[in-house]
Amino acid sequence: MFERILVVCDGNICRSPTVAAMLQTARPEKTVESAGLVGLEGHDMDATAREVAQANGLTCPPHKARKLESLHCREAELILVMEARQRDRIIQRFPEASGKTFLLSHWNGGQDIPDPYRRGREVFERIYPMMSQAVEGWLRKV
Repeated sequence: MFERILVVCDGNICRSPTVAAMLQTARPEKTVESAGLVGLEGHDMDATAREVAQANGLTCPPHKARKLESLHCREAELILVMEARQRDRIIQRFPEASGKTFLLSHWNGGQDIPDPYRRGREVFERIYPMMSQAVEGWLRKV
């Protein structure tokens, strides 16, 4: 189905690299990448995001945050975002992505997955299962 998947959040250091690792682990034959709308370019994955992922048995590879660009949208066959406003912003900036940009939680009620950045470990721990369940919903489709 979808061979090239792009996961997008804001800074590309918390949610999108975590979800990309989840998808890549479950579907190693796919190309899964991540980017951020503002992208804290060159930054590693947030330490707390990595720790919570590891505590849940997920190994996240080395990461360098990047900002979303038109080329990323053109190359991706499926773009998954954390929040409705992110989907709207992508479609506004990159109209060619409109038919392939969906909420990560599309198959699980369409809820936004809140940004845990700078909000404490408990927030990361609360959103991890939200991301995991949403990924499970997509695994039947990808």
